[in-house]
Amino acid sequence: MSDGALSQDEIDALLAGVDSSSLGGAPMGAPAAVASGPSDADRQALQNFLSSTTDALSSNLSMMTGATVSLKGPEIAFNNRDAFIAQLPDMVTVVKTDFTSGFPGEHIFILSEDTAKAIASLMNKEENIELDEMAMSVIGEAVGTIVGAQITSLTGKTGNKSIANAPPEANNVPKAVAALPTGDFARAAYQLDLGDGNTHQLWEIMGPSVAADIARALNGGGASAAPAAMQMPSMGGMGNMGMQMPAMGMGGGMPGMGGGMGGMGGGMPGMGPTNVQSVQFPSLMPSRMGSQESGNIGLIMDVSMEMTVELGRTRKLIKEILGMGEGTIIELDKLAGEPVDILVNHKLIAKGEVVVIDENFGVRVTEIVSPMERVNEMG
Repeated sequence: MSDGALSQDEIDALLAGVDSSSLGGAPMGAPAAVASGPSDADRQALQNFLSSTTDALSSNLSMMTGATVSLKGPEIAFNNRDAFIAQLPDMVTVVKTDFTSGFPGEHIFILSEDTAKAIASLMNKEENIELDEMAMSVIGEAVGTIVGAQITSLTGKTGNKSIANAPPEANNVPKAVAALPTGDFARAAYQLDLGDGNTHQLWEIMGPSVAADIARALNGGGASAAPAAMQMPSMGGMGNMGMQMPAMGMGGGMPGMGGGMGGMGGGMPGMGPTNVQSVQFPSLMPSRMGSQESGNIGLIMDVSMEMTVELGRTRKLIKEILGMGEGTIIELDKLAGEPVDILVNHKLIAKGEVVVIDENFGVRVTEIVSPMERVNEMG
């Protein structure tokens, strides 16, 4: 029986201004959640799939950071919130990048604060970095490349072409307020080597429904596996078949079934291809969604955004800044004649050269920066 005392996690949550009910734990005094026991086949399917992507993820992270990155593992387990939180350091960087279609549901990456700083420092080419908004954006970009590679591989293995994820959102928070799925979710623990002599930890979290759907698809079940399993018992006898087949014939979905009703061999094969064929319909979704998105883009055309032209950057000690006065020359990190950076909402999108128009400064765009170049050249 509970004595009414608050746990340390609940105290941390209250200090952070978060309702402790959002922590996902059981109410005080309630029994701990019991693991639902995912099948060994599900666990093995996720293990094989995630292990097959580590080489591609290592290559992508190496390209983005400029370091030799090695990602090993993962170790798959199914945890509830309390069991997983106990494994984490006090401060963590949580990157939420839920699947929005294909296998919709919660998908989260978690790094220790030190690991997040190490990645942001490599990508920004900056030492002693702080986890500010810019650093969080960089961490989100890194996780975005990981998810992109996983989606490409998952599409190839399952044939599901509608898989998509939400843009990554990164936040550095106390572990007590980290947003995690409820129930027993899939946890993949990777060993990350950033070439700095330290072994870093990276955790990937999939909500219970996401993990189950992906595992079933990898095992050949597909999206329609559950409905098919529900239909099979009702067709186990010939009497039931006599009642089911005319109804399906009237629905227009099973033409020609009359000739196959004489035996189970003629009726059942017809059901398999029909269910499998229905899985292909979601492949039409990207074209429809693309058309809808291109139509809706006009709704935000009059939204204003801040555009900045950055001549260069430098870092100074506080005593140097306090010692500045009129006539002080500040040396920047760009050479004379180098292109200046053009930023929209503090994101690098292009480069250009400075021009003078009627005594006003302007910038002529000389290069549009690709998303990958934008990440590599940050900082």
